[in-house]
Amino acid sequence: MNSNTHLPPCSILLLAGGRGQRMGGQDKGLLEWRGQPLIAHLQHKTRELSDDLIISCNRNQEKYAPFADQLVQDDIDDFPGPLAGIRAGLAVARHEWLLVLPCDVPQIDANLLDAMRETASQHPEKPLMLRHGEHWEPLLCIIPTALAGDFERAWEEGERSPGRLMRRLGAVALQCPENDQRLANLNTPELLRQYNAESE
Repeated sequence: MNSNTHLPPCSILLLAGGRGQRMGGQDKGLLEWRGQPLIAHLQHKTRELSDDLIISCNRNQEKYAPFADQLVQDDIDDFPGPLAGIRAGLAVARHEWLLVLPCDVPQIDANLLDAMRETASQHPEKPLMLRHGEHWEPLLCIIPTALAGDFERAWEEGERSPGRLMRRLGAVALQCPENDQRLANLNTPELLRQYNAESE
């Protein structure tokens, strides 16, 4: 099941619960790219890494269910942001690590996923986030599930920024090249069309 068997097992959370504002309100994870919904690309990249694949979605649950072992949704209405989805994932995760990915990074690859897990295993008490250049990528992260209580307390205190919270918890950075195409967020119709065209 695990591509790198010496690493501890992880749960995986794919974030597909947003409002899709940059997509005109469409459910981003279900938009097609290279012939498949974005969520299918992420599921294909991560399926063999875990027996606990979780999708955070706030609509179209019946369409997401075939891609996941568990579905979660935000505990408050009106799309409160990605930290709500991460909290929901931490609450149900079955393993000691939660690998978090947004649904709009279909070009992430196995080498980077393995590097994330390797680096996280060396810092078992801290969250890990990707960085490229000086830019943190808080939705491409690994969180020890033992920190679920810290996430809940921060939420109750009004925190809504995953990146700020993880930096406060001593986040470790895994540095990627600047403009790393594996991290490209295909989060607008223009980007979806551009990257589709580049594959033709």
